Amino acid sequence: MAAQLLIDRKGSTLVLTFSNPGFRNALGPEMYESTMQAFDDVEKDASIRAVVLTGADGMFCAGGNLNRLLENRNQPPQVQADSIDGLNRMTRAITSCTRPVIAAVEGFAAGAGMSLALACDMIAAGHGAKFVMAYVKVGLSPDGGGSWFASRSLPKQAASELMMEGGAWPASRLHALGVINTLVDDGKALAAALEHATRLAALSPHSIARIKALIGQAADATLEQHLIHERDSFVTCLHHANGGEAISAFLEKRPARFA
Repeated sequence: MAAQLLIDRKGSTLVLTFSNPGFRNALGPEMYESTMQAFDDVEKDASIRAVVLTGADGMFCAGGNLNRLLENRNQPPQVQADSIDGLNRMTRAITSCTRPVIAAVEGFAAGAGMSLALACDMIAAGHGAKFVMAYVKVGLSPDGGGSWFASRSLPKQAASELMMEGGAWPASRLHALGVINTLVDDGKALAAALEHATRLAALSPHSIARIKALIGQAADATLEQHLIHERDSFVTCLHHANGGEAISAFLEKRPARFA
């Protein structure tokens, strides 16, 4: 069966599942395009409040297909560069999505699979999940934003160990470091991710989009720049319909109702 992205709707949450039987849900150009299209569709549907990214058959994603990479050594370098550009667009689709994106990780999140998990806003993982950036073990360096996200999620020494040694890290270690939000029994990661999505769905979608943008801007802004970003975002939220509804609902002690 060919690699494909499975799409399912769970209430206000869209569940995107990597499926590539026999190849541990390895990625490729078709998966990049399907995922980008799915995120493009999310932006057109206001009823979707969150996205969960997961993998089929108890495995999140093994990253790239080494056989395909070996074949690409016989092609002009631009062939591989174009392929990585496709992966990069997929990464940007996750980070630029105005809805929260939650990774539900079972089995392995390896290589670009780990990069994509780190690109998400939150991560729920099974106790037995392993996170691996073993590029160095096949003479390569990270792609898909892996080194960028790891360097911002981990202390320098931990990020160096992860990428320079290429060992498999248990989910418990990343949970202790604050990278994984929720650690659950194996087989329960998707349910935990959906619980996060349900809680988020009850909150202001406009506010969540603004918070996600602020988090994305913070790493590259000075304090003075970020204070201005926060001010402008606060004012925008206050005068947005979501802001009026949320404040009124809080004062009236009732659940907020967002369009």
